[in-house]
Formats: sequence, C-alpha cells, structure tokens
Amino acid sequence: MRLSGVIGSADIPRLADEELMELVAGGDARAFEAVYDRHGGPAFSLAYRMVGNRVIAEDITQEAFLSIWRSRLRYQRERGSVRTWVLGIVHHRGIDALRRNLVHERRRASAEGIEERHEAPERTDLEAARREEARAVRAAIEELPDQQSQVIELAYFGGFTHTQIAEMLEMPVGTVKGRMRLGLEKLRRALSQEVAL
Repeated sequence: MRLSGVIGSADIPRLADEELMELVAGGDARAFEAVYDRHGGPAFSLAYRMVGNRVIAEDITQEAFLSIWRSRLRYQRERGSVRTWVLGIVHHRGIDALRRNLVHERRRASAEGIEERHEAPERTDLEAARREEARAVRAAIEELPDQQSQVIELAYFGGFTHTQIAEMLEMPVGTVKGRMRLGLEKLRRALSQEVAL
C-alpha cells in the first residue's frame, strides 16, 4: 500500500525514516522536510567537523540535501539506515569540498607568489616522501569495504569518537569498533606490502 494517499501532515513526523523515504521517493516535500528536520543537525555537525568552517559546512549540508532530493529513488532500505545514507552523502560532499579548497589554496598561493622558488633539497625530499605516503594511505583506504572505510574516515579525518560514530550511523559501538579493527588490520597489511615493494 502506498502511504502518500493516506498520510496527513500531522502524521508525517511520527513515521519511521524508511516510511518517510517511501513518501520522499514519491516526491512528497513534507516527508523530505521531516527527513531534513531529523538528520540536518547531524549532517551539519559532520560537515563542520570535517571542514572547520561554518559557512562551508552549511553549503555542504545544503548540497547534500539537494542531492538527496534529486537521488531520492536511490535509497535502499536493505543497505542501511536513512541516517547512514544521509551521512555518507554528506561525507562525500565534505571530501569534495576539502579537495576543492586545497586546489583553490594551491592556485592562490601560486598566483600570489607565496611559494618558495628555491626550496632546500632535503625539505623537498621530505615533502615528496610525505605526499607518496599520503597517496599510499588514500589508495589503501579506497580498497577497503565501504563500511570499514566510513568508520575509519569518520574517526581519523572527522575526529569523531567510537560512540559518536555509533550514534551517527545508528549501530552498536561494538560494531563500529569491529569494523575499525578489521579496516585498520587491512590497512596495515596493505601498507606493509607497499613498503616491501
């Protein structure tokens, strides 16, 4: 039975997230507003923790929810909770914003001539080694299953505790710790193989 014909505005806030998403998939703006009311705060918190700038975090949250409205038919209940889906979209938007900001900062620094023209060779070698190390870590994280990479990124890049991650993703703390442990073990193995090459 489709919910849209039977649900009044007063009933919308009482619906479960999955029921709201069924209405949202049908284009129900009231249900979308309820999803935003429930998950907009945690979404903004995640964005803010990632970028450390209120205006950029607001933009990320707005872009994420616009994306959610446009891709509302993509939500699949069997793949996880609505909150996990929403925060996953916010997380990806946050990473995109950080990358854009990094590129913008590099261009601006280059244009203003701030970069040193004659760097000491040892400093350049150290920076090259750090960049190579960061590339290896990023590549290893991208090879992890989504569930493991998500908790690792939230903890290490987002600065969230196990308890906060569990609340955001609506899962037991033990599950977060288990995914973190498995993911970190895989990262260690992948990075030790990288060093051995």
